[in-house]
Amino acid sequence: MSLNLGTILQASAADRPDHVALRMDERVLTYAQLDRAARGVATSLRRRGFQPGEKVALLIPNVPEFTIAYFGILYAGGAVVPINVLAAAPEVAYFLGDSEAKLLIAHPFFAAAAQAGAEQAGVPLVLAGGGPGKGTLEEMQQADPLAALAQTPADQTAVILYTSGTTGKPKGAELTHSNLFVNCAFVVPRLIPPQDPDTYVAMATLPLFHSFGQTVIQNATIAHGGCFTLLPRFEPKKAYEILERDRVSLFAGVPTMFFALLHHAQERHYDLSSLKFCFTGGAPMPVEVMGAFEKRFGVTILEGFGLSETSPVASFTMFGRPRKTGSIGYPVWGVEMGIVDEHDALLPDGERGEIVIRGHNVMKGYLGRPEANKETLRNGWFHSGDIGYRDADGCYFIVDRKKDMILRGGFNVYPREVEEVLYAHPAVAEAAVIGVPHDSHGEEVKAVVALKAGQHADESELIAFCKERLAAYKYPRTVQIVEALPKGPTGKILKRELR
Repeated sequence: MSLNLGTILQASAADRPDHVALRMDERVLTYAQLDRAARGVATSLRRRGFQPGEKVALLIPNVPEFTIAYFGILYAGGAVVPINVLAAAPEVAYFLGDSEAKLLIAHPFFAAAAQAGAEQAGVPLVLAGGGPGKGTLEEMQQADPLAALAQTPADQTAVILYTSGTTGKPKGAELTHSNLFVNCAFVVPRLIPPQDPDTYVAMATLPLFHSFGQTVIQNATIAHGGCFTLLPRFEPKKAYEILERDRVSLFAGVPTMFFALLHHAQERHYDLSSLKFCFTGGAPMPVEVMGAFEKRFGVTILEGFGLSETSPVASFTMFGRPRKTGSIGYPVWGVEMGIVDEHDALLPDGERGEIVIRGHNVMKGYLGRPEANKETLRNGWFHSGDIGYRDADGCYFIVDRKKDMILRGGFNVYPREVEEVLYAHPAVAEAAVIGVPHDSHGEEVKAVVALKAGQHADESELIAFCKERLAAYKYPRTVQIVEALPKGPTGKILKRELR
């Protein structure tokens, strides 16, 4: 069967050519303009000798050029390789070499790393966003529009998303046209009540090179014929201005973004009456933060779960089904989930084990990693590496990452449980719990926290607070207080750096 993910843009451009597809402050692109630019890029790629199925890498932040290049590559029948814009030159070279990319399109802000990485990998470089000069993405857009989209098989790779690489080198998850099409065009629209495309405005501040922002914001909005407004770097004041100015109806973010908005000292009252829904994922949302945000802004936050390898949405809290505080909801349409023990046997409700997933959203596999595929894709399931359980209503809860679990004196300690207690302390702004080596216990529980502005708490106070609320083997024996916790490009706390 033939299916090209680019058809979501082609269809919306045919149905709503004059409707605004995306904006970034004063810069606006209609669907017709976005489609035309993408077709020009596709033609330029063909003229360069680009063949269907070949890969093109993108090193572009949340600016219109990302979306233009993304769909231009798809229109030409290629696979997109989005790269984290914070990648250093050796990392850029690794991604280009591992994916066998034929071209790198990069924003001038990151030209130094892009140039050095591209030279090391022997890959041509095209700049995007630096003006209409020769050999730029702007010049590529001006080429004659490609008449017809490439006819790609549904199981052909459309996007390669590199995992964070917490262990070993990052692996490229191969997501097919079918994986991504179903996730953005069928799954995401089912999570919220039907929306009028004329008033459907989503904020794109989650990085588009990441699966969450790419599928849930960019692709789902385009498939729906709505508009998304770009914020390249999340900053609470600017976010408030855009939410009000562009009448944003859907905001998606990681928990640290919700916390920043909640605690930002507003210079004035912002009218957020257009905001109807919020999505969160990428990391567990502290219950205290969710409750405070919903109460203040009168919106519903829907929490979900997914991975790069699952396109990414696998489960979500859903309207019409019991909403459980702290849960990741229910498997989305067409997806099955289960809990398995160390022998891959399915466990009954209430028992903790590894979350496994199967369905239309699961990747084709890791590019060039047969051993990793054998380990991760076994017995018909994708093994997530997350520890969780399912309750009697079929609702799933994450306890922690399998690799984050702390084994203290023979007892399992799940950092998220300890973090929830720390977040309940009035002085704590952010918290992360890790295991550190211990001579007799194997591992000991350590907390690293950042305090709210103007608040004070010392190590002994925080330890005592946890000790009152947790079993004796769970509470942290040491607490380190820092100004801020290290975060990745999506705002997710990086525990590997703390370790």
